[in-house]
Amino acid sequence: MITYQDRRRSGLVVLAFVVSFSFCLSAEAQDRMPPIPADKMTEAQKKAVAEFTAARGSLTGPWVALLRSPEVVNRARALSDYLRFNSSLPPRLSEFVILVTARQWSQPYEWNAHQSLALKGGLNPEIVKAVAEGRRPQHMAEDEEVAYEFCVELHGNHSVSDATYARAVAKFGEPGVIDMVGLTGYYTLISMVLNTARTPLPAGAAPALAPFPR
Repeated sequence: MITYQDRRRSGLVVLAFVVSFSFCLSAEAQDRMPPIPADKMTEAQKKAVAEFTAARGSLTGPWVALLRSPEVVNRARALSDYLRFNSSLPPRLSEFVILVTARQWSQPYEWNAHQSLALKGGLNPEIVKAVAEGRRPQHMAEDEEVAYEFCVELHGNHSVSDATYARAVAKFGEPGVIDMVGLTGYYTLISMVLNTARTPLPAGAAPALAPFPR
């Protein structure tokens, strides 16, 4: 028989969950590092903004938060320029690696920015959907499977086995392996920045990536 105490205890548990959930939603919605007004920027920040704008356009997303350290903006942009646009991997694979990283960190801004680029680069929509849902994609091409196994193992184990490493070198060569590690590391950094700053999605963008249960 369910007693009054049992009902009261259940009610308290539900109330605590609702309060906790509401607090989490409120916290996640808070943009901790919004754009810095131009009249509040230091000279170093103004210089970093000018150089970034000339090379890449206006600062958005993680760059808004990174501007708190203008030297990081300058140095991160150089690495970003290579990994995004000049790595040895084709866009289909480099964007795949970025999506795997965004999924590992449950980072919606990063996912939103790169999902369309992955599809444009030729990645199968079903593969994108599987990664978003935390499933191992089916029917991957050989190079996609090698990249996926390498990156998931690196994220999960903080290293890769001899067999996984050998497959990756055989498929991409040592330069390609380093580029995969670079993409994984760089977009882990960006995910950490975005998660720390609680950077919101662009206006009008619908969330496409649900957080993993914790």
